[in-house]
Amino acid sequence: MVRTASLQRTATRTRPIVVWHDLECGLYNADLELWRELAQAHAAGEKPILEVGAGTGRVSLDLARHGHSVTALERDPVLLHALAERAAGLEVEAVGGDARAFKLIRSDYALALVPMQTVQLMGGPAGRLAFLRAVRAHMRDGGVLAVALVEEIEPFDADREALDLEPELARHEGLVYSSRPTRVSVGRRRIRIELERRVEPADRQAGAGERADQEAEREVIQLDRLTPERLQREAARVGLRALEVRAVAPTELHTASAVVILGV
Repeated sequence: MVRTASLQRTATRTRPIVVWHDLECGLYNADLELWRELAQAHAAGEKPILEVGAGTGRVSLDLARHGHSVTALERDPVLLHALAERAAGLEVEAVGGDARAFKLIRSDYALALVPMQTVQLMGGPAGRLAFLRAVRAHMRDGGVLAVALVEEIEPFDADREALDLEPELARHEGLVYSSRPTRVSVGRRRIRIELERRVEPADRQAGAGERADQEAEREVIQLDRLTPERLQREAARVGLRALEVRAVAPTELHTASAVVILGV
C-alpha cells in the first residue's frame, strides 16, 4: 500500500530537506503511544521534557498537544526552523545543538527522549558516551532517559532479489517526492540503508524534449550496530541505571525497535 504524506504548510517556502524528512520520518507513528505513556508517568504536572534529535517535531509537537512542555533539540538549522514554525502556540522550545556537545540553560529535565534510532547516528562508542554525558548533565535526580534503537533488521537487495517495494510519496508545490528502500546490508559494526529518491511533476508531464522522470538520487543512512545491553553498559559509565527495555512493534513499512529506559 502506498502511503502519501500530508505536509504541513509553513509561513515560508518548504525546502526539500524538510519534505524528505517529513516523508521518510514524519509518517511513522508506532512509537507515539509509548512516548505519551512515558511523558504521563514521568513528566506530568508541567515537568519539562527534552527530545534529542527532534527533526521537524514529530514527537515534540505531539507531546505538546497532549499538554507537556518540551525542549526540542535539533542539529540541522533548516529542520529546526520548520519545527519552530510548526510549534507556534505550543509549549515547545526549539533549540539548535549537537546531541554530543549541547549545553542548555536548564538542567532539571524529568524525561529525555531519543526516538528514531538517533543514538545510532552518534559515530560509535565515543560519540554515544559524549551524548550520554551531555544528556545526564541536563537531567534532575529521579529523571528518566528513553532511547530507541533498531537491533534486528533483515538485509535485502531489492534489485538483485527482484523485490517490488512500494515507495512512500509526498505531493508538495506541484511535485511528487518518492522514496523507496532499495538495499539494507548488515556489517559487523554498521547497518547500511540505501534509499532511492525521485522528484517528478505532479501531472507527470514535462515540456518538449524533457524527461518526465528525474534521474533517481541515492540516499545512504549508516547506523551503528547496538544492542540494549551494550547501551546499558555504556550508560552505567555516566551514572545512568538500567530500568527496563520496551518494544515497539513493527509496521508494514518499519522494523521493530527497542526502547532502552534508563534512570538518573
